[in-house]
Amino acid sequence: MPKHEFCVEMTCEGCSNAVARVLNKLGGVEFEIDLPNKKVVIDSEHSVDTLLETLKKTGKTVNYIGPKE
Repeated sequence: MPKHEFCVEMTCEGCSNAVARVLNKLGGVEFEIDLPNKKVVIDSEHSVDTLLETLKKTGKTVNYIGPKE
């Protein structure tokens, strides 16, 4: 599955929990949250647009960094 890296404006555990919640609801994803660096790496067949829209549901600023090797 392709991996995508996003920058999410997370400041605390609550923020990362919100990200985990919306991604778990979407389903079909595996993800790693790097809170100190404000990065989320998502392993998924979903389109980048779908992942971006899902992450934006947290109300945080989200940017797509690019594919992750």
